Amino acid sequence: MDMRLHEYQAKEVFADAGIPTPASQLASDVDGVVDAADEIGYPVAVKAQVHVGGRGKAGGIKLVENSEEAREAADSILGMDLKGYHVDQVLVEEAVDFTNELYVGITMDRGEGKPVAMVSTKGGVNIEEVAEEDPDAIAREHIDPSFGMHPYQARKAVYDAGVDRAVARDVSSILKTLYDLWESKDGSDVEINPLMITDDDEVIAADAVMNVDEDALFRHPDLEEMEEEAAGGDELERKADEYDFDYVRLSGNVGIIGNGAGLVMTTLDLVDHYGGEPANFLDVGGGAKAERIANALDMVFSDENVDAVVFNIFGGITRGDEVARGINEALEAFDEIPKPVVVRLAGTNWEEGMEILNEDLVTVEQTLEDAVERTVEYAEEVNEQ
Repeated sequence: MDMRLHEYQAKEVFADAGIPTPASQLASDVDGVVDAADEIGYPVAVKAQVHVGGRGKAGGIKLVENSEEAREAADSILGMDLKGYHVDQVLVEEAVDFTNELYVGITMDRGEGKPVAMVSTKGGVNIEEVAEEDPDAIAREHIDPSFGMHPYQARKAVYDAGVDRAVARDVSSILKTLYDLWESKDGSDVEINPLMITDDDEVIAADAVMNVDEDALFRHPDLEEMEEEAAGGDELERKADEYDFDYVRLSGNVGIIGNGAGLVMTTLDLVDHYGGEPANFLDVGGGAKAERIANALDMVFSDENVDAVVFNIFGGITRGDEVARGINEALEAFDEIPKPVVVRLAGTNWEEGMEILNEDLVTVEQTLEDAVERTVEYAEEVNEQ
């Protein structure tokens, strides 16, 4: 699983590595926001520190020109619910006057089995949408992890993307630094979007994303210190830590519960295949007892974005009868089932589990494909109501 750093944390790491970032201060109350803005100098951006995309469109980023506007922005953003995340902190940051926005990032290309550097002149927008609508707008350079990124590879990616030659050297240097961070910090995704270009050809990281392998934190005391704050703002992720679940919140409306990371990932892919959008990744692990299953279902029900839930359980040390009891236990606590639940059981004691399941409370399907398709249909129906 990955630990996702907040923007302010990622910028600290980037700045320590020599990547230019705007002047900024973290604040958690209205007076702190105003004081920070006054000290930095107007205009400033007030930015919610939560793990969601599209913060600006959702009202989580505001540009302010004076103390009164800073106070209004702080009142509006602090304490708000932003796509299911409670905003406890904001980053007050110098507003950058820019002429162009770029995207630069490093991630793992699973198909190639290699890290890939990506550069685009279409920065400041969702890079996944760019990849889908205009894939040629993203220059890609695969890297052999045995040798790391050579400077010429960074330059090639930058020139292939069509970056202005006046800033190409600086952008290449930043891309190389991102790769070095990705490698040295056990990263999974490291990106800047947007990387802003100013009138005088300065290059500044106006946003920062850094996701690292949680299982490798013991090698990085500096990141380990950030772990508790990195989870802040999301009650569900804190609850997942309490229950010892592998959990990642996503942006869709189809809740997913399974045992084993591969099984859950397969379920996510099938939800996408049938036209749905996953709301989460939740792996209850092996040997899950009834109480653990009930806790997982309670967690997913707590996500207001979820419209339907699919269970995909393959029994090894996890027994189908225990899973069924946990599902019944969780659902029988409700006077009215809040969201449709579809269950697919296979493996150890699956037939006994099927007999135990209360079909007045859940829909039972024999195959994973049927279970996912039915769940997506339920989610669409609920969403239309």
